[in-house]
Amino acid sequence: MTTVFVMSTCPDCTRIESQIKDNPNYNVIDIGAHVRNLKAFLQLRDSHPTFSAARQMGFVGIPCFVLEDGTVTLSALEAGIGARPAEGNSCRIDGSGC
Repeated sequence: MTTVFVMSTCPDCTRIESQIKDNPNYNVIDIGAHVRNLKAFLQLRDSHPTFSAARQMGFVGIPCFVLEDGTVTLSALEAGIGARPAEGNSCRIDGSGC
C-alpha cells in the first residue's frame, strides 16, 4: 500500500485525493487533521533526502508518496497516479505547485 501525505487545503492534494478515492492501494494521511499526522510527516520531511530541494526552496513537500518498498517520492506518476495538469489551482503564487 502506498501512503500519501496530503493537506485538505492544498489544491494539488485534493486533486490527488479525488483520483485515488476508494482505492484500497492508497492510505491517505491528512497532515492538517491531527498533530500526530503532522509530526509523522515532518519527521520524514526533515530527514529524507527526497525533500532537500523542497526544504531549500521553502516548499511543504506535499503531496508526498511513500511507496510499498519504502521509496519516498513527490511524483504522482511514480506513485501510479496521473500527472498534474499544466494549469489550475496551486498553493504557490506563480501557480507552479505546492
